[in-house]
Amino acid sequence: MKLKQALIIIIALAGSAFAQVSNFSDPSVEYSFEIPDAKWKQVKSSASGNVEFVYVDRNDGHLEVRKMASPRTTPMADVIKDQEDKLQFMPGYVTGKQENFRGRLLGSVFNFEFVRSGRPFSGRYYFLRSGDTIYILRFTGFQDSMRSIRPQTDSIARTFGVRPG
Repeated sequence: MKLKQALIIIIALAGSAFAQVSNFSDPSVEYSFEIPDAKWKQVKSSASGNVEFVYVDRNDGHLEVRKMASPRTTPMADVIKDQEDKLQFMPGYVTGKQENFRGRLLGSVFNFEFVRSGRPFSGRYYFLRSGDTIYILRFTGFQDSMRSIRPQTDSIARTFGVRPG
């Protein structure tokens, strides 16, 4: 009997966890993605396609969505190198590894570390290509917080898609 009750509780908790997933879409931008937790709050949206979210607090997790034009013939490694050249001037900057990424859009992930106000931070940037446009999902936050929300950052990037048109 206790096993049955435990299974019911587990199923109920799993159902409530899945129920928290919501979709982000906005008429001013051509993309959408799933938000895996209600703790993510939108703090900025603009007609230029720049959207920002925070996870609880800006230092716990911050997402900026940016887009840039880049011919589809440009290797993703070159695009990432251009971004890395800008990041290297951050205090305590340490480059991390780059890896391929697959979701609705193909791309790469670039990880790095830096220091802000004497605290260790991490960055995890997803570079996702759609034709001649690259969408950059820039996640930053405290190192330990970014480690704990990594499944969520991966989920957001995996579900990121561009509306046809």
